[in-house]
Amino acid sequence: MPRNRQFVIDHLPKGKLGPEVFKLGDGPMPTPGEGEVLLRTRYISLDAANRAWMWGATYRAAIKAGDVMAGGALAEVVESRAPGLAPGDLVFGDTGWQDYAAVPAKHLTKLGKAEPMTHLMSVYGIAGLTAYFGLLECGQPKTGETVVVSAAAGSVGMFVGQIAKIKGCRTVGIAGGPDKCAFLTSKLGYDVAIDYKAGNTGRELRALCPDGIDVYFDNVGGDIFEACLFNMKNHGRIACCGAVSQYDAPVPHGPRGIPGLIVTKRLTLKGFVVMDYAEQNDRALADLKGWVASGKLKVYEDIIDGFENLPAALIGLLAGENIGKRMVKVV
Repeated sequence: MPRNRQFVIDHLPKGKLGPEVFKLGDGPMPTPGEGEVLLRTRYISLDAANRAWMWGATYRAAIKAGDVMAGGALAEVVESRAPGLAPGDLVFGDTGWQDYAAVPAKHLTKLGKAEPMTHLMSVYGIAGLTAYFGLLECGQPKTGETVVVSAAAGSVGMFVGQIAKIKGCRTVGIAGGPDKCAFLTSKLGYDVAIDYKAGNTGRELRALCPDGIDVYFDNVGGDIFEACLFNMKNHGRIACCGAVSQYDAPVPHGPRGIPGLIVTKRLTLKGFVVMDYAEQNDRALADLKGWVASGKLKVYEDIIDGFENLPAALIGLLAGENIGKRMVKVV
């Protein structure tokens, strides 16, 4: 009988996430019921949202002490009791941090083929689709406009900036540290980059965007959101994707001055989750695959080997260690 390693939540964190929150052990081997499939995880996705789920219910139920740590994974079907899925098929679903999971087929997305396979988790997965829909549907950029992206070297921001360039926009990336900023301009094609760790982000934005920001794609919330908010053009659009700067903060805070600015500048702020646009996935994937094939869209992935490294990998992601989509290779 194979092992089913699991990371279980020992207790919910009160401040910054630490390794003591997670307890590694062996769980029972799950048995699929009618309409379910038995999955073996291959790659487990690391996302800032993993931390947000510890605060309370979001678009999914909150995580509580004693739960297997929640998380999405690229997984292989081992046994199927559902039509349309067979052993060997690849799927994406919320398996949690474990080797094996029994999941209702209706909650899974059947995946095609890609080389490398990991692209199914990055550019053709939630990261790429989030960038695509968040920018194009919520931000609605137009040729020649200025698009600013926070966490611009991360799993989503990496694609947002490149798609904005494909659409003929001027792009400004915000990231932490000179190495990441150099990566933005030399590898991802951002026109300019701002190192938020180096000084006053608001002042930098005013200097680099003297006419204001047309579209801001927000991945971080907090002070950077506020700096961009005060530099928006009239009728600017803000796509609200995440707030990673706040998920691990002892006292989360939002931007100040929102009501007046929204009214006087006639701004549009739209929050979204990628599932909102699931019916348009085929169109989005066709575009993404075409851009990758043509070399217009470059893919960078941060793959960490070893199931046992999941807690450290998530903690590192929250600290901004990664460039590109971070995932852990299980097998």
